[in-house]
Amino acid sequence: MRQSVARWCFNSIPIEEFCEALQDMGVTGMDLVGLEEWDACKRYGITPSMVQGAGTFLPAAPGSTTRFGPSFGWNRIENHEELLVTAKKNIDLAANAGLPNIIGLFGDRQGMTDAEGIRNCVRGLRQIVPYLEEKRITLGIELLNSKVDHPDYQGDNTAFGVAVCRQTGSEHVKLVYDAYHMQIMEGNLIATIRENIEYFCHIHIAGVPGRHEIDETQEVNWRAVAMAIADLGFEGYVSHEWIPTGPDPLAALQKAVAIMTV
Repeated sequence: MRQSVARWCFNSIPIEEFCEALQDMGVTGMDLVGLEEWDACKRYGITPSMVQGAGTFLPAAPGSTTRFGPSFGWNRIENHEELLVTAKKNIDLAANAGLPNIIGLFGDRQGMTDAEGIRNCVRGLRQIVPYLEEKRITLGIELLNSKVDHPDYQGDNTAFGVAVCRQTGSEHVKLVYDAYHMQIMEGNLIATIRENIEYFCHIHIAGVPGRHEIDETQEVNWRAVAMAIADLGFEGYVSHEWIPTGPDPLAALQKAVAIMTV
């Protein structure tokens, strides 16, 4: 099972130092790392495993208690023109660098039914499928919780994401199954992963509650989750996307990597 780690969670560590530490841990991927750091990753044998794609978060409102504002995603037809332009640009960047995946977002509900959201996503995604397939890049659309971190996000359950992928009908449009977010929304992680693994290109993990270390303070048995993923022969990355709380973030990461090494 290949492990990666989200750059933004450890961005206080200089990239060269971070890559060297990941190399020592046997971590081979780095998520959400900017273009300017791709070359540094490659020098250490670290693949930028999930990079910017098509969809973003708008700025949070002044005085907001949330880190992100509304999400700009595929569930609104009026977004498609801009998303297609952005997607093609980022597909080219990823393909030219030999990278596997770009990331996307479903978007906020804003009163939209799930049936309409699925139809709209499929309508837009089918337009980018030929380019994804030509360039051999996978667009992974992320499942997020709407209870704690992303109020009103429409892709907040596995069934919604699977329906979009199934109806889009391409191996190059899949889900980023964020187990932190789905534990908050659904629980039942192992059974859900087993039933839907064919629709996942990438998996994110983080401790619940709090999005911190995946240690004994958390409600999920991450070792059991790791064993279930490994038993399925999952070929994508399992990525640590949690915010360290202690004085030694690399030691905490090393402990987490050991938990997920099966």
